Amino acid sequence: MTASVIASFALLQAAPGGVPQMIFMYAAIFAIFYFVLIRPQQKQRKQHEERVKTLKKGDEIVTSGGIVGEVVHIASQGKDGAATLADRITIKSGESKLIVERGRIAAVGGGAPAA
Repeated sequence: MTASVIASFALLQAAPGGVPQMIFMYAAIFAIFYFVLIRPQQKQRKQHEERVKTLKKGDEIVTSGGIVGEVVHIASQGKDGAATLADRITIKSGESKLIVERGRIAAVGGGAPAA
C-alpha cells in the first residue's frame, strides 16, 4: 500500500501537468470496477431477494448448506403477513422435513423438479 502511494507521488512529480491525467485515470479505473463488478452484483442480489420474498408452496429451493428440497409450508414472522428473512419455511427433502429460515435460502428453482 505504501509503495503504491509513493509511486503515485513520484509519477505526479515526474510528469508536468500530470495531475488531471492521474485523476482521470483513477476515475476511469473506478468506473470500470463499478460497471464490471459492483453494479452486476447488486442487480443479482436484488433479483435473489425478490425470488426469496415471493417464495410459494411447491417451489424447489437450495439452502446455504446445500440441501435441496421442496417448500411445504411457510410460517410468516412479520407484521401483516409481510415476508421477512426470519420467516420459517418447512421443506421436504427426500423423506425428511426440515425447517429453515427464509434468509438461509441460496437458490430458488421453478415449480416441480425436472424428472
